[in-house]
Amino acid sequence: MKKFIMAVLGYLLPSFVLGVLWHFVFFKELYDSFGIYNRKDPIIALGFSTMLIQGVVLAYLYPYFKSLEARPIIGGLKFGLIFGTFLYSVSTMANAAKIEVVNPISWFAIQAVFHFLQFGISGILIGLAYKGK
Repeated sequence: MKKFIMAVLGYLLPSFVLGVLWHFVFFKELYDSFGIYNRKDPIIALGFSTMLIQGVVLAYLYPYFKSLEARPIIGGLKFGLIFGTFLYSVSTMANAAKIEVVNPISWFAIQAVFHFLQFGISGILIGLAYKGK
């Protein structure tokens, strides 16, 4: 249970910190320019809750993936990038198909970098949480 909780936190904490800094500090003006995030006051608790659900799912699934790669950092990175690619297709590509994005090339690029960082870092931390027996 301790490894599971550490894996959830390994996803939740870096995802939340990176998400807040990325979307509301570093690239706020760029995201505003896309014209798709139009809620004046984002519901941070709802975003946090979705990340918690994602973290629980990833922490639950990782032990099944772990048997394919013995090295925790490499295994975690692979695992994170596989699921990051999946989430990118859902949260970025599918949204661009449904929502008019002002600059889709920039949207795809900035989101790709975000997902690579988010899932690369959290994947490694999930792998390390399950390190050993």
